[in-house]
Amino acid sequence: MVQVKMEIFQHIAIYAGAVMPLFNIPMILRIIKRKSSDDISLVWLLGVWTCILLMLPATFASKELSFRLFGYSNLIFFTAVVFVTIKYHHRVKDPKKQ
Repeated sequence: MVQVKMEIFQHIAIYAGAVMPLFNIPMILRIIKRKSSDDISLVWLLGVWTCILLMLPATFASKELSFRLFGYSNLIFFTAVVFVTIKYHHRVKDPKKQ
């Protein structure tokens, strides 16, 4: 009985690990549609991305399918968020230079 419950939880974790990073897609589409990512902090963005990159060795080495799926898909989709955010992030212009 306990083994069956653990298998169910593992299946749920596998699906959740693969699906959760897909929630980055609406953010990417919203940034592209508005042509602006000024409401996203670059410090936060690059901090999260750095942590994802630092977790990659553990992702590659893990035997847990749910963690590997999450790590791979999170890397792909959050890297897309980083590129789109940087592309559409407008620099604050100095009023004295205008």
